[in-house]
Amino acid sequence: MRIALYEPDIPQNTGTILRTCACLGLEAHIIEPAGFPVTDRAFRRAGMDYLDQVTIVRHVDFASFDAWRRQERLTLVLMTTAADQHYLEHDFRDEQVILFGRESAGVPQAVHDAADVRLVIPVREGLRSLNIAVSMAMVAGEALRQTAGFPR
Repeated sequence: MRIALYEPDIPQNTGTILRTCACLGLEAHIIEPAGFPVTDRAFRRAGMDYLDQVTIVRHVDFASFDAWRRQERLTLVLMTTAADQHYLEHDFRDEQVILFGRESAGVPQAVHDAADVRLVIPVREGLRSLNIAVSMAMVAGEALRQTAGFPR
């Protein structure tokens, strides 16, 4: 299972996601450009000393990420508020990469269109979305539960 972040805006959220990936044994992909310098220093506060325990793969842009994931034959699962399918209704598989959009703007239409699957975490009417790190933890937990992928 792999987690990907599309042009993340907030280093603290990214650090928290990287820490979660380290703890759960998930590979993390960062699709640049990010809204901050993509350095250990930018992640250090939220990621603490866990950053040495996570595999981080950087992609210079979405095109290079998409080429990589197609070469690896990975299904692209996009988490988006513009989806109809609930994430708990999806059959997660190891050969999927779960993509989360920018905190400020999600993903552009071209990225939305490139996704093989689009999923939503439903929230109460009148509210937009959860924090991206919380969303990632919820979805990763369900994906790992379904694939029996939690660390032993």
